[in-house]
Amino acid sequence: MQPQELYDEIPSLNLADFTSGDADRKARFVQDLGRAFNQIGFVAIRNHGLTDDLTKRLYDSAQAFFSAPDAVKQQYEHPELNGQRGYIGKGKETAKGFKVADLKEFYHIGQPEPAGDMPANVLPTEYPEFGDAALTAYRTLEGAGKMLLRAIALYLELPETYFDDKVQQGDSILRALHYFPLDPDTTPDGAVRAAAHGDINLITLLMGASADGLEVLRRDGKWIGITALPDQVIVNVGDMLDRLTNHKLKSTIHQVVNPPREKMNQSRYSIPFFMHPRADMNLSCLDTCVDQQHPKLYVDMTAGDFLNERLMELGLKKE
Repeated sequence: MQPQELYDEIPSLNLADFTSGDADRKARFVQDLGRAFNQIGFVAIRNHGLTDDLTKRLYDSAQAFFSAPDAVKQQYEHPELNGQRGYIGKGKETAKGFKVADLKEFYHIGQPEPAGDMPANVLPTEYPEFGDAALTAYRTLEGAGKMLLRAIALYLELPETYFDDKVQQGDSILRALHYFPLDPDTTPDGAVRAAAHGDINLITLLMGASADGLEVLRRDGKWIGITALPDQVIVNVGDMLDRLTNHKLKSTIHQVVNPPREKMNQSRYSIPFFMHPRADMNLSCLDTCVDQQHPKLYVDMTAGDFLNERLMELGLKKE
């Protein structure tokens, strides 16, 4: 058994250690990543491939889009796509187990070159810079995510390329989020920017947000704040990877809290990349993660079935 640590801040790792060609650096990265995902489910990663210029272009263009009149934004809202592409307006997503919608609006970008029955992207023609920057960031973060999944495979004592074909043309999504200014006198009771939740997917790669607010629930019940440094992305385990590993790698609950009253009139922007596998990936618990001390926790299910179940729980898809 690994000793359990209570982190006051999440570990910081360098992805260049994994890709360096140095066997010792690579092995150390694999173990450090696995330990963090086993004990807290979050890690900060440097050398992920995003440039400062790309990050600035994406945030600036996302802010420009979200500043547009609602009538312009709503042109790109397509309920028939179940919130998987385009604009999703205010009050449309409610965290699993909660009755009050999150205080946010967001925009979803999917595979740049969709295959099969995967929906095409819906890009705002009035803001071409937003679509261009989002697609470039999508490809960059997908590449970093594939490297991280290779490290995870090695930690789980699987072939290094175990996840490669499972995420090729996967259902991954880049989400540009706007947490709009709040009026403390009219905000509904119990409403927060993002209620406590676990992510659906395999792993999430989060670009640094424009303001504080992200908190992670430590295993002793304490919430700890997380802010990415300019050269980092925050990476966390999603529910699909938790299921696959029978909770060996932990999808940690996290939230985005409302700012203090004096800052409620300020927007917050955040851009996570949710790395999903193909819909046909089998999420049955790995045999190597099940034993007498760790009995099987989850029913067998494909990634597509799990995603559909969660979209209905979030209110984005009707039965």
